[in-house]
Amino acid sequence: MSITAELERLQKAALKDSELRRRLLDTRQGEEPLSCFCAEARRAGYDIYEMDLVYAGEEAYAGMRRATNGGGENSPMLEDEDDYYSMFMAAIDK
Repeated sequence: MSITAELERLQKAALKDSELRRRLLDTRQGEEPLSCFCAEARRAGYDIYEMDLVYAGEEAYAGMRRATNGGGENSPMLEDEDDYYSMFMAAIDK
């Protein structure tokens, strides 16, 4: 299963389960938030690893840059669009 599919499944579960949601949100306070998040996700049964998450974000960002102005130096900076962790947290922090 793709990392984005795993994140979607985890997001749906977190929005239904307040305890899981709280544990995931608490990872922001960890010394290594991304590592804490991935470890908590795996404890909950979701196959999410740091490098997969980072790589998927970078690939998505590269695709967006290619789609805007061919990815040249004048392509707009897309803040946080490559950071799936931050986007995930924003989605469940309601």
